[in-house]
Amino acid sequence: MEFELTLLVMMAIVAFAAGFMDAIAGGGGLLSLPALLFAGLPPVAALATNKMQSVVGALVAATTYARKGYVDFRQLGLAIVTTFIGSVIGAFSATQLNTDILLLLVPILLIGVAAYFLFSPRLSDEARADRLNFALFGPLMGFTIGFYDGIFGPGTGSFFTAGFVTLFGFGLTRAVGSTKVLNATSNAAALIFFIYAGEVVWAVGGAMIIGQIGGGYLGAITGMRFGARLIKPMIVVISTAMAVRLLWPQIIEMFAT
Repeated sequence: MEFELTLLVMMAIVAFAAGFMDAIAGGGGLLSLPALLFAGLPPVAALATNKMQSVVGALVAATTYARKGYVDFRQLGLAIVTTFIGSVIGAFSATQLNTDILLLLVPILLIGVAAYFLFSPRLSDEARADRLNFALFGPLMGFTIGFYDGIFGPGTGSFFTAGFVTLFGFGLTRAVGSTKVLNATSNAAALIFFIYAGEVVWAVGGAMIIGQIGGGYLGAITGMRFGARLIKPMIVVISTAMAVRLLWPQIIEMFAT
């Protein structure tokens, strides 16, 4: 497939906005995936190319958070491994299982995440007492959400951030930084499958990577600058938007009948 320069520039701009949003609160796929479909890519190729560019943005954001001390790679080490394994198993399972039930279950979970962040007055950048030991249960969270990302995907960042905050007592900015590390891991695992299958559209993905580098870096800087004051409302808005996006086909069908 050949693409005009104007289209590639537009895709880079979309990727910049998606990377910026994703680095603060997740949900960048709400912008990038529809843009890839609009550009004429088949659905599977759009998913593959979206993984390619989002991996880079997540890595840039994770590195930026880490340089400011918001990521402890030694603490996350085993969770990174289990997230990768979970995503690989999830990606394989997606080819074998019917995932229709997730179209109803995931929006409910996303609304629950939005409600928690909206109504919890205690959320801040200050660490709190953990409810579960991260060394024991962090890898389990990584495997579970990594599996979900491999088999379905929408809302993965919101689920990781909610887990870090509610289960392990992370401050909100530190939770987002750690989320970017595990997000990049799960995306990379799925990307391996797509590259092997020859589904990645490299020209479009390359243009979007340029935008993701800038967006991921600026988004991480902005997230650290404003902390919980910005991250909390953005998670509420983005989680709600993803829930509505997933439910929209069912809503349209309900009113059409």
